[in-house]
Amino acid sequence: MSTGVRDQTTRRWSGKQGLERLTPRELEILELISAGLSNNAIADRLSLMERTIESHIARIFTKLGLSPGPDENRRVLAVLAYLRDTAL
Repeated sequence: MSTGVRDQTTRRWSGKQGLERLTPRELEILELISAGLSNNAIADRLSLMERTIESHIARIFTKLGLSPGPDENRRVLAVLAYLRDTAL
């Protein structure tokens, strides 16, 4: 990972404060995102509507402080936070 991305991710999430704000369902969805599943695949796996998954993901982004921006992929940044905070 480049130093710039690593530094930016570390600055965004010092400690596990972001993930600690997520509900168990949001953590489950973030785990499935980190496994590479699409919104549709997550909805199928959890027997939920795709729109419900989209709402959960929007809340995940909000709780992690990920605003929409032209230069960042919030889904990737959320996965990086998840992987960093769940690493052994």
